[in-house]
Amino acid sequence: MKSFHSQTAIFPVGYHANRFYWSMRHSNRRCKYMCSIEEQDGRPLFKVKVVEKGHEDVVLTGSSPKAVWAQILEPVAQLRDSSGTLKLFPVYLKGEDLFGLTTSAVTRIIESLPGVEACERYTFRYGRNPLMEWPLAFNPTGSARSEPKVSQAKRPLIWRLLLCSKSWASVAGAHQGRHSKSAQYRRMKAEWKSNVYLARSRIQGLGLYAARDIEKCTMVIEYIGTIIRSEVANRKERLYEAQNRGVYMFRIDNDYVIDATITGGPARYINHSCAPNCITEVVTVEKENKIIISSCRRIQRGEELCYDYKFDLEDDQHKIPCHCGAVNCRKWMN
Repeated sequence: MKSFHSQTAIFPVGYHANRFYWSMRHSNRRCKYMCSIEEQDGRPLFKVKVVEKGHEDVVLTGSSPKAVWAQILEPVAQLRDSSGTLKLFPVYLKGEDLFGLTTSAVTRIIESLPGVEACERYTFRYGRNPLMEWPLAFNPTGSARSEPKVSQAKRPLIWRLLLCSKSWASVAGAHQGRHSKSAQYRRMKAEWKSNVYLARSRIQGLGLYAARDIEKCTMVIEYIGTIIRSEVANRKERLYEAQNRGVYMFRIDNDYVIDATITGGPARYINHSCAPNCITEVVTVEKENKIIISSCRRIQRGEELCYDYKFDLEDDQHKIPCHCGAVNCRKWMN
């Protein structure tokens, strides 16, 4: 691990990123640079594959991000200087930045990977959540949202609409007296990126975490995607299963479903829990129904967001195990 990190970045083996940058052959064109990290003799090997239309692909390697990108930046700077275009100063460009390793979303995920506690020289930007250091739960049937199930042949397992309880409705009603739902929605749309971040979950796969303390009855994030009819949702679900693709769908009402499988946002990664800290509600904004995930209690910074999927009850043959780990866990999601 000592060789696979610096003070400002961690270098995970298998990392891939595509960048578009100025061409080394034409001063007024851009081309594609495919960055990757491999292991060679116990040390990281940084590769950049130059893909440009009309030219053969070129693979450059280096012992550090700066070393490999220097082979690109210097020719680009010389070409732009000779052509009279805007000068490029490669000395001020960092290899870690060009590899995308310092991008906020990438850094959050890398800092949640197992084993990162061995990176002694690295300065963590977001800190490590103790939950992220737990090993992944063994789930023989997979997530209810992403793995094929036998029950789907009998009835499509699409996320159903979660209705607000009476206690929540009364609390939300009092909260709405101070701020209308439309005002809360507009504020949430402007601030949701500062509310949450994506990281490894102790429940299943990736999960969504609170990036700050969130008060009770606060709109956290919207479940977005493509709005389709129920009939289309059934066909698409079968198509996704045939492609071995994870299925992320949420029912708005009896007629329409939000399909977040291809065009969804990070809200689709929120896991199920029998002791949830969030609840979903349908909010009408400008005559459109929106599915909003709101906090049903105060949520502390670094706490994983979760809500009760409320799947329909199934027989023993089609039961889906629950691994939320809550004290009151029902052991099954359905």
